[in-house]
Amino acid sequence: MEEKSVKIYTTSTCVYCRGAKEYFKEKGIDYEEINLSENPDRIQEMVQVSGQMGVPVILIDGKIIVGFNRGAIDEALGLN
Repeated sequence: MEEKSVKIYTTSTCVYCRGAKEYFKEKGIDYEEINLSENPDRIQEMVQVSGQMGVPVILIDGKIIVGFNRGAIDEALGLN
């Protein structure tokens, strides 16, 4: 399978963020995590990209997924 570029904006306390990261690990998908609790200067970047204040915001090859949506993640990764 072709390697996809995966980036996920998270916070330290977000249960859905944790679930998304675990899902990527289960599927063997490498991802770049931007933890907004540790990098509050990146919040505006996430909002500009997604128009959202909530996390997780996931980018897969530029496709934006707001929230932990397995179906949308699988589709963007080409897993279904």
